[in-house]
Amino acid sequence: MRFACGIIFLAVGLSFAGVDGPSELTFNDLNGVPHRPLDPGDRSASVLIFYWHDCPISNSYAPELNRIFASRTNFAFYIVQNDPQLSSLAAKEHARQFDLHIPVLLDPSHRLVKLARATVTPEAVVLGKNAQVLYCGRIDNLFVAIGKKRSTATEHDLLDALDDIAAGRSVRKPETKAIGCLIQ
Repeated sequence: MRFACGIIFLAVGLSFAGVDGPSELTFNDLNGVPHRPLDPGDRSASVLIFYWHDCPISNSYAPELNRIFASRTNFAFYIVQNDPQLSSLAAKEHARQFDLHIPVLLDPSHRLVKLARATVTPEAVVLGKNAQVLYCGRIDNLFVAIGKKRSTATEHDLLDALDDIAAGRSVRKPETKAIGCLIQ
């Protein structure tokens, strides 16, 4: 698994070879505000949460994602909706319904999905300076498998990774297996 993550990290880095740099990739959020999700700017890192509006596992994480977002203000957070059929209006309604506080970006052509090599929703990818992948995987271990959920999470992988990054340490567990809906 470590080898696979290393290959993913290398592939993400190489995928920027034809681009002026990660800061050049701009997406507007649902309010029309432009963001450069691959460039954390003056923050410690960018956190991309790949999300599918119809995925019950993604939707069950909305409150936890809001808590993480509110508690880790030194990171740039983005929810990346990747359903090609999702309109801006439907995405706004979804964000309102689930009270999402994190800026929502639409990725209908899967540009971010491909760059980050995301495969399921929800899946977190944390990118440092120069779009270096620092963490990829699950938010926590609440879901053991599709349809199999613990009563409470016992490991908080995304929070642990963010805490390591904020403390200037290497992420102790840079890759975990995310459980969720397949990105098509």
